[in-house]
Amino acid sequence: MYSIKEAFYSLQGEGAHAGRPALFCRFTGCNLWSGLEKTRAKSECQFCDTDFIGTDGQNGGKFKTAQQLRSHIDALWPESQGHKYVVFTGGEPALQLDNELIAEMKRHDYTIAIETNGTMELPQGIDWICVSPKTAKPLIVSEGNELKLVYPQSHLSPELFENLDFQHFYLQPMDQSHLTADQIPLIDTQQATLHYCLSHPRWRLSLQTHKMLNID
Repeated sequence: MYSIKEAFYSLQGEGAHAGRPALFCRFTGCNLWSGLEKTRAKSECQFCDTDFIGTDGQNGGKFKTAQQLRSHIDALWPESQGHKYVVFTGGEPALQLDNELIAEMKRHDYTIAIETNGTMELPQGIDWICVSPKTAKPLIVSEGNELKLVYPQSHLSPELFENLDFQHFYLQPMDQSHLTADQIPLIDTQQATLHYCLSHPRWRLSLQTHKMLNID
């Protein structure tokens, strides 16, 4: 059984594949936060800006088999077009993404990407691994294609990750739009990220262009 919050076709807005058409499949649930505001302050991740509770989002639902889920999201891809690219995200997609679903997507010519917090083992066969650390616990996934760190995080300095085996290193300014006044850091996160990247050229700046363009 797969529980999907939402699934939609859009452009990747962040990181190395920014601007690439993609199907996004957002799983429900996360291992670092319940998704409930009343538990945010005590959770391991306190700045998440994503709703991953339930299956009531756009094209959300529950699917008993990998074939059913693949067929559901495949219908969102432009008809008769190739270069099929799916991004499994969450919440934490590693809670549900499995070998069966990966094999099903591969049979239908998909390139598979995942955006994960890196604290859980991943199944084999994923083509693009993006790890976005959210906790001080050691990463289980310590290598991949892209490491994208939301900045700043008081407990996570970029220096902790720059020697890991990733092809790309991105810093992404923390989105403060959903935070209450007492949660917002007393700094301009965009300017702080810009200055850090200029001083530490190992890192590149990643902006959430989908929010700037007002697309999903």
